Amino acid sequence: MIAAEVARKYAHALFLSTGQRGLVEQAYEQFSGLKQVLESDRSLLNFLSSPRVEDEQKLNVIHTVFGARMEQLFVEFLAVLVRKRRAGYMVEIIDEFNRLVEFEKGISRVTATTAVPLTEAERGNLLAALAAKTGQKIELESKVDSSIIGGMIVIMHDEIVDGSVRHGLDLLEDQLQKIKVH
Repeated sequence: MIAAEVARKYAHALFLSTGQRGLVEQAYEQFSGLKQVLESDRSLLNFLSSPRVEDEQKLNVIHTVFGARMEQLFVEFLAVLVRKRRAGYMVEIIDEFNRLVEFEKGISRVTATTAVPLTEAERGNLLAALAAKTGQKIELESKVDSSIIGGMIVIMHDEIVDGSVRHGLDLLEDQLQKIKVH
């Protein structure tokens, strides 16, 4: 929960700062590249979020590694994350920033979890329904989780629609447990 709150706060600040300076696209590209690096090798992220490493050392690394590669505003943003002890949330912040940029471009990322893989027809119907609902282009990520038994869980922005059979059974169980039998 704290990761989402931190990501929202810092991503929004970055989005506003880059928007005021006309650097949104450049930030989107550079931070997306940084995210790929962080996900492929967590050593930099571990170093920047380690409580055993002095902030001065972390800041030196940021300026040395990114100073010539990134826009100065972005380097300073990374330095703020280090100073505020938020470097460990960098991937989540970048994800949230990218979501804000994509939303402004009219694109929504949606995750649909089903018990079995979606057919092309089901995928097409879901895309059409979500596009009609939001008025945006939908980028759909499909996941399969057999534990939901059936139905679908859709996550879009901060909204979760749980239409899974597992969720329905859990609700039914809760209702049945509340009934007093004499």
